[in-house]
Amino acid sequence: ISGYPLTFLVMLAVSIVVSALTTQIKQQEKLRAEAEKEKMRGNLLRAVSHDIRTPLTSIVGGVNAILDSGDRMTPETQTALLTDIRTEAQWLVGVVENLLSITRIGSDQAPELSKQPEPAEEVLAEAAQKARKRLPDIKFSVEVPDDLLMVPMDPILIEQVLSNLIENAATHGVTTTAIHLSVKETEDGFAAFSVRDNGRGIPPSLLPHLFDYSIRHASTPTGDGKRNMGLGLSVCSAVVKAHGGRLTARNHKDGAEFIFCLPVSKEESI
Repeated sequence: ISGYPLTFLVMLAVSIVVSALTTQIKQQEKLRAEAEKEKMRGNLLRAVSHDIRTPLTSIVGGVNAILDSGDRMTPETQTALLTDIRTEAQWLVGVVENLLSITRIGSDQAPELSKQPEPAEEVLAEAAQKARKRLPDIKFSVEVPDDLLMVPMDPILIEQVLSNLIENAATHGVTTTAIHLSVKETEDGFAAFSVRDNGRGIPPSLLPHLFDYSIRHASTPTGDGKRNMGLGLSVCSAVVKAHGGRLTARNHKDGAEFIFCLPVSKEESI
């Protein structure tokens, strides 16, 4: 039929144009993703550089004071300085753990998360047990469902999320004396982990920026780099998203609560 060659040429031209546009859109998306990744890396480096400066200065100052004083320093003063050094060193270990978590999920060369069904109760209990040793002055309570709840996850990363949220509740809650940990299965097929404290809550101005690196040190009462919460919470958000879940925060009448949901089934994701 005489009209078919023309139709064929028109369809061919349309397909070429669509293919070219699709390729261009994909390239733009790739460039945008690379730009976002570079921005994240830059923000991460700035956050880390600020965060580690104060504890390192404190450690060096404490060691120099002990070495320079010799026998003139009383045992009580020496013990106090060593306790401060240990505290700062433990905090630096937490920063390193967060950096390792970021590299595991944010690198092009990093393997996919090794998610295996794990008992959510055991991961929660392990995080609570370690928190009790680190924070003996805070009362911890744990609530788990009666039935065994198996959740596909990387248990090391999820335990790091819980550790970060607990540390955040203890440090930035200021008046926190009790932390309640819980996990339950939701009706839409997710395991909801909750870290709830009785502290002073989250300043409303910080709520929109809790899970990125944009929280400035000036936003904290002391301006101390050690008190910056941006790095730890952004790690939590990245880990939860890598698991196909979501992380939210809110204030309640007695403090603050962080909730992250992980899909119970491997097919589920957000």
